[in-house]
Amino acid sequence: MTVAADSLQLATELGQLLLRKKCSITTAESCTGGGIGYWLTAVPGSSAYVDRGFITYSNKAKQQLLAVRSATLLQYGAVSEETAREMAQGAAKAAGADIAIAVTGIAGPDGGSEYKPVGTVCFGFYLNGNVASCRMVFAGDRQQVRQQAINYAMKQSIELLTAIVN
Repeated sequence: MTVAADSLQLATELGQLLLRKKCSITTAESCTGGGIGYWLTAVPGSSAYVDRGFITYSNKAKQQLLAVRSATLLQYGAVSEETAREMAQGAAKAAGADIAIAVTGIAGPDGGSEYKPVGTVCFGFYLNGNVASCRMVFAGDRQQVRQQAINYAMKQSIELLTAIVN
């Protein structure tokens, strides 16, 4: 399967789950630049569960649109699980959504460090008042890192939604 086919398949599966569970979703994206939102809305009928998403590439945007605290950004940096969690919470609140996916990372080719190498991506997931986060390091060039992050975020969201009963 092609990368695009994988993404569309994941978005379709996630959309079916959202419809079945009567949930709405929003995204807060930095390094993926709206890629998750793109795939979610590529599915016909997605307006039933997607109202809006946020591309918050700068720290200023994260603070203004998602209420990420400046103290969090100063202490942990934009690419951190702490920031991803606040992004997810802020997006869910701003959009009035049941579920939020947040992504912040270093897609490259520059910007990495020893602690946060290129390919480091942090995810935040808000689901019915609960927040989870994780950190992954993906291999490849900028586009490959971004695409892996998009697909990973949708896979994790499917797993989280599948686990809830309603």
